[in-house]
Amino acid sequence: MKKRSTFHAALLSCLCAAMLTACVVEPARPPQPPARVEVVPVAPAPGYHWVKGHYRWVGSNWEWIPGHWVAVP
Repeated sequence: MKKRSTFHAALLSCLCAAMLTACVVEPARPPQPPARVEVVPVAPAPGYHWVKGHYRWVGSNWEWIPGHWVAVP
């Protein structure tokens, strides 16, 4: 009977530890910086569309993705 209660105690400890590690909360992100002012260059050819720049969350920082021209199909 002692083996069984030791096993149950060990099992309960493992389950509690697993549940606690699943409760990790990601820290709040800093607010997104204001959009940058971009000078839109001349389109490379007719049929292109300008996609404006934007911020993207990468790792633990906001990263600026510059605007670019995209060919419209």
